Amino acid sequence: KQWGSALKFADDSLKADPEVVLEAVRQNGNALQFANDRLKADREFILEAVKENCSTLEYADDNLKADRQLVLEAVKQDGEALEFVNENFRTDREVVLEAVKATGWVLAYADDSLKADREIVLEAVKQDGDALEYASEDPQQDEELKKISEG
Repeated sequence: KQWGSALKFADDSLKADPEVVLEAVRQNGNALQFANDRLKADREFILEAVKENCSTLEYADDNLKADRQLVLEAVKQDGEALEFVNENFRTDREVVLEAVKATGWVLAYADDSLKADREIVLEAVKQDGDALEYASEDPQQDEELKKISEG
């Protein structure tokens, strides 16, 4: 229970046990990499795991990283999940908007076209003033955005 990464050395039956793996993920999101492949592809399980630790998404089945609904839920929980999703979502305005509302600095992972989107930059800066540094040049010159970013 104390070290989630100990799942690496666990018996295969434990690596396939959703309760054991979820507890390991609570301790260390990277523990999911040692879980049974069936669990990594189980949509409901991954949704629960992401609620515990967004970094678990890195080790989820690729099909789930491309599941828009799951991705939206993940970035709403923690914007950092944007780092681990299918690349196509970095151009998805709704996904990026939800991510920056939760964690402003993840604007860094957004597609360049969205780094120039004033609404997205505004939400990112409201959440984290330092996020302005990841915006395109035009938003960086916007006086209102600069004022908000300076707090």
